[in-house]
Amino acid sequence: MSAGASPSGKPRAAVARCSDDAAPGAEEKPLPAAMGDTPPEAKSPAEWAYQRMILYIQNFEEQLDNEHEVAMGFTGSDAGVLRIEGIGYFDPDIVTFYGTDTSGAKTQLVQHVSQLNVILRAMPRKPEHKEPYRIGFRLVADLERDAQDTPGTK
Repeated sequence: MSAGASPSGKPRAAVARCSDDAAPGAEEKPLPAAMGDTPPEAKSPAEWAYQRMILYIQNFEEQLDNEHEVAMGFTGSDAGVLRIEGIGYFDPDIVTFYGTDTSGAKTQLVQHVSQLNVILRAMPRKPEHKEPYRIGFRLVADLERDAQDTPGTK
C-alpha cells in the first residue's frame, strides 16, 4: 500500500470545516469510476494533479449561481484572472490551464506540479452567454470517455 492510499487502495482525503452547513468539498465526494479504477501510484504526478483539479473545478461550479463561471486567480503575481476554458497535462509533471483573461485575451498557464497553486474564483459569466459555461462537468465526462476508450481499463 502506498503512503497516499487507504487499505482499500483508494486515495485518502480529508476536510475540516467550521460549519456543518457548508457545501461538501471535492474531498468528500466519491471519485468518478475513471479515476478510481487506477491507483494513484500508477499515475504520473501530472495525470493525478489534472484529475483532482477537475474534481475541484466541478465541485466549485456546483456552488455557483447562473450568473457566474469558474475562473482562477494567479498566486504570487499580478497577472490577473483566467476564465478556465480547458485544462490538460503533459506527463510526467506539467499541468496547463487554457482560457481568457478579463479583457478577453487568450491566456494559458503552464505549471510544474510541484508549483501548482490555484485560486478558484467566481467570475461573472460572459454577457453574450445565456447560460454559464460549466467546464467541470464536461471535463469529468471526458475522463469517463477516455477511460472507456483506453485498452485495459474498465
